[in-house]
Amino acid sequence: MTSTYLKKRKALTRGFKYRLCLQKAYFDNGLALTGYVKYLIAFFGLASANTKWTLIFAAVYAFACYFLGRIWINHGWMEQNTEVSNRFNKFVKEMRRKSVHRISRKI
Repeated sequence: MTSTYLKKRKALTRGFKYRLCLQKAYFDNGLALTGYVKYLIAFFGLASANTKWTLIFAAVYAFACYFLGRIWINHGWMEQNTEVSNRFNKFVKEMRRKSVHRISRKI
């Protein structure tokens, strides 16, 4: 059963859809980290009415979001961020408390 699961997982992670979704995840994480910068670019575009520079700033921002998201995911920051948010999640606290009680009963 385990080998079937591993074969399925390996097949899923080799396809075009997986690679495309991974690239999207990189960009989305970078965009989430720098969300307020897009408002500065929009404000600059409205205030200056300079389309050329606004598009240049937006393109640089898009590349920066992608690379920041790639660093965020590949260097383990995403897991650390999830762990920090889990510390304040009541459901996770309860599940961890229950699993500690189960382990202590077995010992």
